[in-house]
Amino acid sequence: MKKPASPAKHQQRMSKVKQQIDKQIANADKEQGVAVLLTGNGKGKSSSAFGMLARSLGYGHNCGVVQFIKGDWECGEELFFSQHPLVSYHAMGAGFTWETQNQAADQAAAENAWALAARLLADPKIDFLILDELTYMFSHGWLQLEQVTQAIKQRPAHMNLVITGRGATEPLMAVCDTVSEVKDIKHAFRDGIKAQRGIEF
Repeated sequence: MKKPASPAKHQQRMSKVKQQIDKQIANADKEQGVAVLLTGNGKGKSSSAFGMLARSLGYGHNCGVVQFIKGDWECGEELFFSQHPLVSYHAMGAGFTWETQNQAADQAAAENAWALAARLLADPKIDFLILDELTYMFSHGWLQLEQVTQAIKQRPAHMNLVITGRGATEPLMAVCDTVSEVKDIKHAFRDGIKAQRGIEF
């Protein structure tokens, strides 16, 4: 185990760190909303998005949620946030493709969800918007990527946006300001443990 630095050396080191951080904060002087993309095969993408929704509501922001896959089963986030007066909540999906087994219905659900999402993206009254599971719409070929990226770029300047889903493409990453990848290291389901209320749904 490394021996802790003396109080004087620690103070000196932290003073230098503070100077660097203060400089970075001073240089970040643009006042605008950000687009955040949460992708990767690990668990926690939607959970992170809804954590940011809670933060936004803490500041009294007007918020929107469009879920592109969830819709046919109970989810804790919908039970909670759909009741909030500042949240316009829309679970628009028909369920996972292996459950629906109906390509035409899945395509129609995706198009309906995007029509609503596009309206919310253009709404200047919305401060924060989640497009949950959006990336799957491109991997299945149900939405045109260019149409979506243009709408993201043209949204009101103040709007914060969070997009979730596996397999995000380079064009989608390019149009977002912050991109994080959630890595799958271990999952309880592979050990035969059932999905838990409040954890998975």
